[in-house]
Amino acid sequence: MRIIPAIDIIDGKCVRLSKGDYSTKKIYNENPLEVAKEFEAHGIRYLHLVDLDGAKSKHIVNHKILEQIASKTGLKIDFGGGLKSDKDLEIAFECGARQITGGSIAVKDREIFKSWVQKFGSDKIILGADANNEKVAISGWQEESEEELIPFIQNYQNEGVKYVICTDISKDGMLEGPSFELYKRILKETSHSEKPINLIASGGISTFDELPELAEMGCEGTIIGKAIYEGRISLKQLENYILSTKNEH
Repeated sequence: MRIIPAIDIIDGKCVRLSKGDYSTKKIYNENPLEVAKEFEAHGIRYLHLVDLDGAKSKHIVNHKILEQIASKTGLKIDFGGGLKSDKDLEIAFECGARQITGGSIAVKDREIFKSWVQKFGSDKIILGADANNEKVAISGWQEESEEELIPFIQNYQNEGVKYVICTDISKDGMLEGPSFELYKRILKETSHSEKPINLIASGGISTFDELPELAEMGCEGTIIGKAIYEGRISLKQLENYILSTKNEH
């Protein structure tokens, strides 16, 4: 299972929110590149970079930070937050993103999201399926749509989507543990296809012990945010975990 720390950006700074609420913003570092370099120094190879300003303004904003981290580290970055047009994607990929995550756009404009999967390939486009009460949430989680989470994922699975990041918003930034039951159900309901999805768990990770449990369940990756910044999970623990899983293969 891939370990994917998260850096969320507002005004060029590394922040965390609780349940996606911008008024709960807490700044952890003025310099996201420093944070990314520290992750890399502990053997981490992946990064989930979220442009929260972009999510609010509905177009890419913090692409300079993406470019900086991509050019000064070897981290494989998936980038999301407000990507709405082909132009946004071109900027993100030009600035060094390996993958992009589309959330609201996959609800509001299916045709454009499907065209991205066809144009850039299913290895490059991640479906961001963020849910509140199993309804898909959109617009930086400011709105709830009528889309039911699991059918929404299945629908895109049939369109060739391979990677899905699923965040249970009620858990996000709460440090109360992830939605194990929800992930089990998603994995079960999507496993009948010839092309099972790579499910990336996100939201609520609070202790190191939850990671082997998510791996055991079949999650392909897990995104960890606040637990790292609040010192609940140390980078040393993650480094050891990455080393131990390498040795098993």
